Amino acid sequence: MKKQTVEEVLQQGIHGPLETKPDERRKYLGTLRERIIVALLKSQVAETKVYPQIERHMKENPRAHLFLNGSMSYENLSKYVKVATKNKIEHTIVTNKGHDTEFGLILAMNYAIDKEEILITKNVPINQPDKKKKGLFARIFKN
Repeated sequence: MKKQTVEEVLQQGIHGPLETKPDERRKYLGTLRERIIVALLKSQVAETKVYPQIERHMKENPRAHLFLNGSMSYENLSKYVKVATKNKIEHTIVTNKGHDTEFGLILAMNYAIDKEEILITKNVPINQPDKKKKGLFARIFKN
């Protein structure tokens, strides 16, 4: 392992420890893109109902971590904090005054999972039974 020079130690003291991909970390609320399970934009987090996909992913990944955008009002974030607490998921409210990101919520692991599609596009209720038209015999012979 390479020994640090005095200059490197001073720079880290002034600017903080070196980070991998700092721009990516600012964009994704402190985590890396390769670790993200699912993400919501600010406008999606601001909607009144919780996205059921978020809760499902929390149940499927109990070791995940929830990152919430601290520039949003707590009213919008509180419903997701409650869901995270209910599912025993750690959460962090990230406030970065120097950089604004379009993401409002990110559920991520602490290791790379390289999921291709991370953004949820629709608030679709899960486990909705398909309503099929009943045929003539099904209507006649009800059980």
